[in-house]
Amino acid sequence: EGDGIGKEVVPEGVRVLEAAARRFGLDLAWDHFDWGCDHHARHGRMMPENGLDRIAGHDAIFLGAIGWPTVSDVESLWTLLMPIRRDFQQYVNLRPVRLFDGVPSPLANPGRIDFLIVRENNEGEYSEVGGRIYPGTEAEGVIQNTVLTRRGCDRVIKFAFELARSRARRKLTSATKSNGIIHTMPYWDERFREMAKSYPDVATEQYHIDMLTAHFVRRPADFDVVVGTNL
Repeated sequence: EGDGIGKEVVPEGVRVLEAAARRFGLDLAWDHFDWGCDHHARHGRMMPENGLDRIAGHDAIFLGAIGWPTVSDVESLWTLLMPIRRDFQQYVNLRPVRLFDGVPSPLANPGRIDFLIVRENNEGEYSEVGGRIYPGTEAEGVIQNTVLTRRGCDRVIKFAFELARSRARRKLTSATKSNGIIHTMPYWDERFREMAKSYPDVATEQYHIDMLTAHFVRRPADFDVVVGTNL
């Protein structure tokens, strides 16, 4: 269940999965691990040293929210969630955005909101490259490097194109910031345009993240699938 609201959400999610399994004749076997900030309070670690080995043989991982004020966000993320994402190459962070019938919206005329956000989940702004220089002095400085690879860009962009192709509208939007981030974002744009050549049946568009967030509010019904780095 992890931490916080995860302890409320995950048990209900398990109930839903069990109901779906009964409906479709599936047999689910569960292994429960009490990892998270409570585990850290008892053992000084977010998960055991052999934690990744213990879950490596499973078909899926159902994980709740991670993080609690008793543990720094850096430690809770980078000693539990990120090792899982990195070691098992979970390079797609897929987030559905839907407005269900009968649910009120703060938007005046939202229209039919039903799109998917595909976010790169292993590298980019999650790159663990950098450090501190002259710590504890007036000259102290920090360096944080963003790393994009062709393999990393292409696999998540391809996933997004395939996803868009499978949907009725066949439309893919790329989120970028190539007007301000001089090296990585133009490279992302290049890989997006190159991948688009293999998907002539998918309509494409590109927005700087500033304008894209505005469009999410102004006209959310226009979007189908959106892909971007961790920007």
